[in-house]
Amino acid sequence: MVNRRPTKGKIVVWGIMAWYPLAGVVYQCLHYLTGLRRLGYDPYYIEDSMRDVYDPRINDYTPDARNNLEMIVPILEAHGFGDRWAFRGLYPEGECFGMTHDQLLQLYREGAACLNVTGGQEIREEHLACPRRIYIESDPFARQVKVVQGDEGTIAKLAGHDMHFSFGENLGAPDCDVPVERFRWLPTRQPVDMDLWANPDGVGGEVYTTITTWHNQGNGITFGGDTYYWTKDREFKKFLDLPHRRAVSFELAAGVGADVQGLLREHGWRQVDSVHISEDIGRYRSYIQRSRGEFTVARDQYVRPRTGWFSDRSACYLAAGRPVITQETGFSKFLPTGKGLFGFSTMEDILTAVDVIESDYEGNCRAAREIAAEYFAAEKVVGSLMERAGL
Repeated sequence: MVNRRPTKGKIVVWGIMAWYPLAGVVYQCLHYLTGLRRLGYDPYYIEDSMRDVYDPRINDYTPDARNNLEMIVPILEAHGFGDRWAFRGLYPEGECFGMTHDQLLQLYREGAACLNVTGGQEIREEHLACPRRIYIESDPFARQVKVVQGDEGTIAKLAGHDMHFSFGENLGAPDCDVPVERFRWLPTRQPVDMDLWANPDGVGGEVYTTITTWHNQGNGITFGGDTYYWTKDREFKKFLDLPHRRAVSFELAAGVGADVQGLLREHGWRQVDSVHISEDIGRYRSYIQRSRGEFTVARDQYVRPRTGWFSDRSACYLAAGRPVITQETGFSKFLPTGKGLFGFSTMEDILTAVDVIESDYEGNCRAAREIAAEYFAAEKVVGSLMERAGL
């Protein structure tokens, strides 16, 4: 049982676990909750939105959140948040689960702050009862561009918050092409609960993996006469020959059709279904822990503007003691690279990283875990954020 000691105050963590109940999103929110608790706060997990939820069992949106809650409530209970959560669907046919409607409104009045993790929660009048609303952006570029372009909805949403943090750690730097106007963006990164990712299996498997979405429809943004894309297939296709260049195996956990499966097989890639892995947080964690390391790309919207973004999933690989080779976004200005973690821009960069890892695999595993402990540990990341927020 979790020890409930006197705390620094109640903190509402708004997230999207019930809206999109797959493991990567669940861990993203859970790391904030456990990090806040270790720092002496009393965190609550809340979803209070006006949009339908995505149900992976039917692969569609629905007003009925019960299937999704069946997936995430046991996780919250297992980590000591069984009486500290609520889902309120403020849409036709939506219901309130967990805490009651009145208890939720009281929490907003009593809370010291609301952390809007990923910015998925819209701000309404009842939320203004909470004295601090803090926006935590996981995907830089799009909102900054929309602000410059005068998008009223984006501006109003951001203006409903007192402070704004972004995983784009390079925003505002001279070498970053993201326009920053009106709002001040402070750097942060994804926190990771190191205890959750301690790897009992020791040395990893034989395959470099990643868990991803191959193609995203839409979300491209035109800025300065150029289109910036939010889909990974464009980036993966630049490096499809990788499995033929080194005597190690590479696998994508991604939902793809027969045509893409054939393309990947032709170039030597293994492929498994990402939804099957992500439907269960234990299966997701084991997949990462049993990998040899991660090879992945980043979206064009992060790479070309040099946002300094780093993946929350890649942070989990590092915490599991698994080396990471990932596309450069400018993150190497803030994180150490060359052992355990490698940024790349070219195929030659990737091949060099693979050779370095394979020449001292156990040393690179140790270095990966050390990087996670120093730069991503939840107490450090969340503690820094809360200190800068005056909390």
